[in-house]
Amino acid sequence: MHADPLMDEFLKEDEKHLRDYFRLLLNRKWLILTVTAIIFLVFALNTVSKTPVYKATTQVLIEKNLTGAELQGSRVYMMWDPAFMGTQFELIRSYNVAHRVVEQLQLNTKYKKYFLQSDDSVATTSSPENSQSNAGSTISGTTRTDADIIASIIQGGIQISPIKKTKIVSISYSHKEPAIAQMVANALVQAYIDETLDIKSSLTKYSLTWMTSKAKDEQLKLEESEKKLQKFMRDNDIVTVENKLAVFPQKLSEFSSQLSIAQAKEKENEAVYKQIVQAGKDSKTLETIPLFSGNEVLQNLRERIYSSQQNIKELSKKFGYKHPAIIQAKAERNLLLKERKAEIRRIESATKNAYELSKTRVQDLSELIASTKAELLDMNERFVQYTIMAREKEMNQAVYDALSTSIKKENLTEQSQDLKIWVTKKADLPGAPSSPDMKKEMIQGLVFGLLGSILLALFLEYLDNTVKDAKKVEERLKLTVLGTVEDLNAINESIETYVIERPLSPLAESYRLIRSSLLFSTPDHPPRTILITSMVEQEGKTSTTGNLAHILAQNEKKVLIIDCDMRRPRQHSVFGITNNYGLSNYLSGNTENSRQLIQNTQDGAISMIPSGPVPPNPAELLSSKKMVTILNKARDQFDFILLDSPPVLQVTDSLMLGQLVEGTIVVVRSGKTTYEMLDNGIKKLKDGHIHILGLVLNRVKKDRLQNGYYGYNSYSGDMDTTRHGDEQ
Repeated sequence: MHADPLMDEFLKEDEKHLRDYFRLLLNRKWLILTVTAIIFLVFALNTVSKTPVYKATTQVLIEKNLTGAELQGSRVYMMWDPAFMGTQFELIRSYNVAHRVVEQLQLNTKYKKYFLQSDDSVATTSSPENSQSNAGSTISGTTRTDADIIASIIQGGIQISPIKKTKIVSISYSHKEPAIAQMVANALVQAYIDETLDIKSSLTKYSLTWMTSKAKDEQLKLEESEKKLQKFMRDNDIVTVENKLAVFPQKLSEFSSQLSIAQAKEKENEAVYKQIVQAGKDSKTLETIPLFSGNEVLQNLRERIYSSQQNIKELSKKFGYKHPAIIQAKAERNLLLKERKAEIRRIESATKNAYELSKTRVQDLSELIASTKAELLDMNERFVQYTIMAREKEMNQAVYDALSTSIKKENLTEQSQDLKIWVTKKADLPGAPSSPDMKKEMIQGLVFGLLGSILLALFLEYLDNTVKDAKKVEERLKLTVLGTVEDLNAINESIETYVIERPLSPLAESYRLIRSSLLFSTPDHPPRTILITSMVEQEGKTSTTGNLAHILAQNEKKVLIIDCDMRRPRQHSVFGITNNYGLSNYLSGNTENSRQLIQNTQDGAISMIPSGPVPPNPAELLSSKKMVTILNKARDQFDFILLDSPPVLQVTDSLMLGQLVEGTIVVVRSGKTTYEMLDNGIKKLKDGHIHILGLVLNRVKKDRLQNGYYGYNSYSGDMDTTRHGDEQ
């Protein structure tokens, strides 16, 4: 059983069928409809309150203008450059392009009122968040002009979308004035072309100037490094020995690694050996050392010695110390002690040998490392200077070659344009606003409202930890659900009289099914003394007791109800009898005649012992011997005895009464009793060794009783015009 019932519900969600989810949503249809209507209304009001915005769109062809060298290169490069279009999109959205549009159209003078008329006019452009963020990044530390602000606003209104399977891009601009939207959309393309030309020109001039100057410096460095290298090789008669130089470091690394391992092993063996020496001959101290305590042989011997000592203690209780069994047991123990001592000495010897071997290993490896270092130093001294000079020459050569190649490439492409930009469609004057899209937003409101309300209903169902399903109760508690009772929801009927007034109704049939389950709940013979209780009040134990008594009495059986709920008695009011004299009088010693306690109900089919006046100590009275006596006398006169007792979780009366009867029925109210209550109450009953016959799931909603799921089919009776009393 999981500690968290909500987690149990979650783990079992996959066991639900589609009809279960449909029924769940149907149960919460008013919540779903209400939430859907609210969300739809919010979307509708938001849509109506928006200012109409017009969008103008132009289409532009953007592709690379490949040079001859690139055409001869990789075909993959020509066909695929994932960063190219993304870079162009960001360039179109850039502040510089937006600022060019402002200058070309004189938006900061002629059309200033359409952008800076008020805060509202700024807010009407699409993506105001983007415009604000971009505005903050244009100029820092200086006062922003009207042109700067308008450029930032235009940035926020630009929308770019590529047309699939083409190199054509749609560039759109949105504004509350359609003419402004058209002007800006067309001007964006020209500003973008001008910006790319400026970038190309500036980069090319700067690159050529810098690379030409740098190439001259690198050429001089290369010539100087080549001369130095040649002179050094002639003076020192250098012969390349790279292969030998690679072997020695590898050997030195291997020896060093082995030495580290050997030293660590030596320290480890030394520490263990010192512990053994310090412990001396003390076996108990030695066995605290991990080497000894973790030894499986010693562990086995310790367990056997402990078992032998326990055996000696047991035998000593039965026999004298000279008894053969004790002598034999002591001999076995002494033999085990000798084996343990021998094993300890063996481990000591093995540890000492390991320590000596590790010391020898460290010494040998140290000598190998020293000799290898000497050979490596001798070899390396002759080559280190050559390597330094050769590396310098190679670096100078690489830098010079790269600069020479770049200069040639820039000279070839200086007059070429990297991009082909062609307007395939100019922006037209928008005839209708692009947003808000009334139909689309209304549909979105309906969809979001429906989805949100359904998710809310499912979430509320997930949080609902009350008992509603008989099958889940049986799986969780491993207890039988004897039957279920439907909830009466009208105002003209009472559960206490419904079974009598409508004996052929589905409600009466549900109690007959409970009776049938009860009669077969125990082997050999049906239980005659039955305790009926619940977890807390208002779960229906009183009405269940009365209705079950009526059903049992229909088979010409003598049925007695004993109202043991001395704190809040109700049975006398249900059956219309007096409660001036009852069980509390007998248990408190005010009378010895138990027959005087029994009263007949109005229909005469059921007998009852009312609770009597409320005593100050109900628990003590119910646990007295007189309670046992009255039950024994009742067994001689009646076929069934039903005890109506207080709730389990509130008082201990039911726990004491449950030990006096043959079985207990627990009434659980659907939709009110939680699994935590039920778990705690059932645990108390089981801890008290009380025989639980089963559960009765009470006040189950009619929609959960479809298709006879809980054991019967609704076949007759007007169940829609009924109600429960104060307690079912």
